[in-house]
Amino acid sequence: MTIRNQAILEGTPAGTPVWSHENHGVSFYRLTLRVPRLSGQEDLLPILLPEAYLSRIPAAGPLRVQGQFRSFNNRGGIGSRLVLTVYAQQVQEGLGTPHNEILLSGTLCKPPVLRRTPLGRSICDLMLAVPRLYGRSDYLPVIAWGQLAMETGELNVGDTLDLEGRIQSRVYHKATESGVEERTAYEVSMMHRIS
Repeated sequence: MTIRNQAILEGTPAGTPVWSHENHGVSFYRLTLRVPRLSGQEDLLPILLPEAYLSRIPAAGPLRVQGQFRSFNNRGGIGSRLVLTVYAQQVQEGLGTPHNEILLSGTLCKPPVLRRTPLGRSICDLMLAVPRLYGRSDYLPVIAWGQLAMETGELNVGDTLDLEGRIQSRVYHKATESGVEERTAYEVSMMHRIS
């Protein structure tokens, strides 16, 4: 299987980068990127930047990010257990054209969940394990619609899947001990299956 996890995003930064953590002597910063959809809605996508890229972020205007969609387990107990972010490997001033594309190759690690929306449209929830070069994997939620949902709903755990899609954000409400909290989920919306 080809190892593939490539995201290309272009949008506008929503605020300034905020320090996140340090790993192997390198400081990392978080940035939210606003990427408009054709529908007029926008996705607010989390970007993780090595400190060396901070000087490449324009003061105003579009930003283009190439990298990988990654996951890690949040053991802090606050928020989602699976934290998803786009790890920036290249950053440059954007061209002014919004872009949201991801190519993934991975293995299904949970049985697909095929269901229907209240309006009768087929939808399938998938969990894809996407390997990295050094033995670790990213666990990425994928959603497929319509005919793609029907096709992917027939897959089994262990089957490989190559896809093209986009990363999307979705706001939801979670009941907690302290009340209802607004949270954001991230997932890959599958557009095409790559043979």
